[in-house]
Amino acid sequence: MTPRPSPEVTHRATHLAEDEVLTGEAVALDVQPTGVLLRAVGAVIDILLATVLMVGAVLVITGPLAPLLPAGAQQMTVIVTLVLVLVVLPTAVEATTRGRSLGRLAVGTRIVRSDGGASGFRQALIRALVGVLEIYFTLGVVAVLAGAFTPRSQRLGDLLAGTYSQRTRVAPLPSPLPPVPPMLEQWASVVDVARLPDRLSRRLAQFLVQAPRLAPAARHRIAEELRDEVSAFVYPMPNTDPLTALLGIAAARRDRELRALTAHGERRVELAPILERVPPGFPRR
Repeated sequence: MTPRPSPEVTHRATHLAEDEVLTGEAVALDVQPTGVLLRAVGAVIDILLATVLMVGAVLVITGPLAPLLPAGAQQMTVIVTLVLVLVVLPTAVEATTRGRSLGRLAVGTRIVRSDGGASGFRQALIRALVGVLEIYFTLGVVAVLAGAFTPRSQRLGDLLAGTYSQRTRVAPLPSPLPPVPPMLEQWASVVDVARLPDRLSRRLAQFLVQAPRLAPAARHRIAEELRDEVSAFVYPMPNTDPLTALLGIAAARRDRELRALTAHGERRVELAPILERVPPGFPRR
């Protein structure tokens, strides 16, 4: 009998499928899907480019090339040109650039498979064919509605092709905070810094990053306000200026959390042989 997964395992698998990319090697990738607004901006750029190509091609066909075309072939040439611009060209560009286009390059996105791999010819062709219906025939209404009600802002072409839009430009990580100031090293060895509320912790981190760019008067005023709010979670408070005190508090809390995470990881390594040991007589699966 094949054992059934527990509800916790099923819930975890569902959570991964919705919020993360799980590769074929069962590795969860932390990626950022593109929102509807950013996708719309990139699509507008591509649509404008396609419109310019179509208008230019139609003008050439109905103008200089009209005398050279046989009778009745002008309309067929226009239809073939529309197919080339709306289907063949987007498919070729997306397949050769691995999910990119001019509009996606401008906004910093690309099309990838649901498992995070590069998009291929089949996915590009499906997206281009469906895109004629949901983008050009409905003026993008169907694509926007589909993107607004799917977890990764996928349009119908993405759902059929098994793709989604991924951001390629992400904000850089902030610079790490400096260590505890030298004059507060003795204080840091005995201080008790409780966990700060999330909102206060974010305000403190943002202030310490932006402090060098603030005017001295504004920096001192904001530092005093933050020190007064943080004082309820720190004992004893350092006897120094507000900015130095905040730097010491943030560094002390960071170092304490790092030590706790390191100790937790070391403890897991020590207990791994015991936890993975199979009881005598228990069948291995």
